[in-house]
Amino acid sequence: MTPTKLLKALLFPHIAVMIPLVPISAFLLVYSMVFIGTESIAAYISYVISAYTLTVWCVRIPDIIRFFKDFRIENKYARLLIDDRRLRTNVTLYGSMIWNGAYAVFQLCLGIFHSSFWFCSISMYYLFLAFMRLSLASYLQKNSPGENICAELKRYRACGVLLLLINLALSLMIFFMIYWGRTFHHHEITTIAMAAYTFTAFTMAIVNIIKYKKYNSPVYSATKVISLASACVSMLTLESTMLTTFGGESLDLLSQRIFLAVSGGAISAFIITIALYMIIQSNKKLRTAKGNGKTI
Repeated sequence: MTPTKLLKALLFPHIAVMIPLVPISAFLLVYSMVFIGTESIAAYISYVISAYTLTVWCVRIPDIIRFFKDFRIENKYARLLIDDRRLRTNVTLYGSMIWNGAYAVFQLCLGIFHSSFWFCSISMYYLFLAFMRLSLASYLQKNSPGENICAELKRYRACGVLLLLINLALSLMIFFMIYWGRTFHHHEITTIAMAAYTFTAFTMAIVNIIKYKKYNSPVYSATKVISLASACVSMLTLESTMLTTFGGESLDLLSQRIFLAVSGGAISAFIITIALYMIIQSNKKLRTAKGNGKTI
């Protein structure tokens, strides 16, 4: 084999080789950092394999983008999901609802088993999220966005009320974090992955609120507000995790409690503001619609 062919084979391996490289390199990297040490021979081998895996996937990025573009055009289900905004929103809502509901049940079982209000407060928070998403998904399944603004405004207002109830569960969580020191403990690598996910979710929530505002649908707006509120709470969870994981040696307990109290209070006030805005705006628009003779 010539050097050129060898280099091409190394940089462009078959997909059957590239896919197993991802879990293998991830496992070796995590194993070496957690159990062996960062300066061992096994760690250096894992670094080389991880760097190689990242390189071959980066080289194939144009091909990957081209594949997904072709898949979007040729596959009728992918084309339907991307082109149908209502279907895409429903799929997202039902998927999030199932996850929130399952996690709420899991936390409730932990709360009952351990007789802990901490787990029950987390369960209550995710249960309210699941209920809001189910309500909006069931409406979108039966109605097209924008065809009955008054009905959508009522759902929008109901979500504002439920956000106030969510804030009660959030306040309990913040209280347990500050007063009883109940926080989330994760490994450093898990915490970094959580940070990447949380910041991505928060950014996407803001972008979607701006993006979907042009459709003039209160139900669409409510779905994105829920995502933003959830992302804000995830930021609080991330802060608690990072303080526990990285700040244990540099920050004392009082400083950690102050950070959590300030950020938790700000997030709680933000959610209350959003909820009141949703309730006030929907009531105002419903009164206007009633004055114009529309059916409410």
